[in-house]
Amino acid sequence: MLEKITNISDNVGMARKNVIALVDCDSFFVSCEQAVNPELKSKPVCVMSGRGQCVISRSKEAKKLGIRMGMPYFQIEGQMKKATFINANHDLYAEISSKVMEVLKSFSPKVEIYSIDEAFVDLTGLERLYKRNYLEIAQMIRQEVKEKVDIPVSIGLSSSKSLAKLASDKAKKLEEGVFLIGSRKIIPVLEKTSIDEIWGIGKNLSSLFRKNGILTAYELVQQDDLWLDKQIGIRGLEMKHELLGEMVSPVSNEEKLPKSIQKTSALAKFTSDKNYLKNSLNYHIHRACVKLRNINAKCHGISIFLRTKDFKVYSEKKLLNTATDFELEISSVVFELLEKMYNPNILYRSTGVILDSFVFNNEVQMSLFANSDLDEKKSKLAKCFDNLEERFGKDIIQTGFIKKDV
Repeated sequence: MLEKITNISDNVGMARKNVIALVDCDSFFVSCEQAVNPELKSKPVCVMSGRGQCVISRSKEAKKLGIRMGMPYFQIEGQMKKATFINANHDLYAEISSKVMEVLKSFSPKVEIYSIDEAFVDLTGLERLYKRNYLEIAQMIRQEVKEKVDIPVSIGLSSSKSLAKLASDKAKKLEEGVFLIGSRKIIPVLEKTSIDEIWGIGKNLSSLFRKNGILTAYELVQQDDLWLDKQIGIRGLEMKHELLGEMVSPVSNEEKLPKSIQKTSALAKFTSDKNYLKNSLNYHIHRACVKLRNINAKCHGISIFLRTKDFKVYSEKKLLNTATDFELEISSVVFELLEKMYNPNILYRSTGVILDSFVFNNEVQMSLFANSDLDEKKSKLAKCFDNLEERFGKDIIQTGFIKKDV
């Protein structure tokens, strides 16, 4: 058990520095399911990818049963009858995530959404506003999110994003859910932090450091700047100085586009029926377009992939000259790619659509040969889709070839 914070002496050392909080929702997908169905609370619950393929989120009770992340359902089904397994509902999780982020924005004008369940919050100078120290402010945030959204969060505090991330990992092990790495604790924490625990270090970088005898975060920050720059470039220098408590990367609430939007799911049955596959792909296209329009963007890149019965994956991609967010335009490209990939002698188990290479709507470059009347009609039809779903519920609009559950 980590040492419980019982004093605020570190706050004195941080008073003249930037203070960044990383707010991380605990077992987020499971917590969302428990928020809408309170009967699931304090029970072993697992959220499964696709149609129950593998575990992507677990309650602490499920962890105690020995259920691991990524475990396929067939390995658990017979042994874990006490657990409840739920297919992922990403639209629900996105909706609840938005509510969590709104609570965070009510505390600070600078909130950087890092992922669906994580956000950096700049708390610098807010001690005077709230007349509380930073630990108490973090507890206020934690309580407010729980009361308003019913989602438990862990909060790490420090003077840089990298240290705040380390602090949040430690906060998850504490009952109070908050951990502060002040200036006096930086070196002791780094000495006990494995190189693999550092935010942004993957297998390749970890292997490089280990080959050079660097096993802890403390040993990393001891390295010469010239050596780090030679080995991994500016990224290595930034990592070192962030770990030393210097805010290299400030919290930014500037809206950023995601790298991609991916929609995928397993089919209800193995099939080689082309229309069945088209129906599934159409569903993914629509859900991806809805999300794309919600962020006021269009895409240039369209990819599809098919996973076979024996788990082989085939994919194709096309880049458009003119960006789009309209289902019928994207489906024509997807079906063109499908024709290249499809083999009637293969049984398929899942399909997926990926949109990328985004641009904000107000930055879209119009083609010289664009038909403005046609584009306006497409925009109105897409807006009609979204309005109908908002009024009558998700999937009220469906396009497809067969009336089968996919």
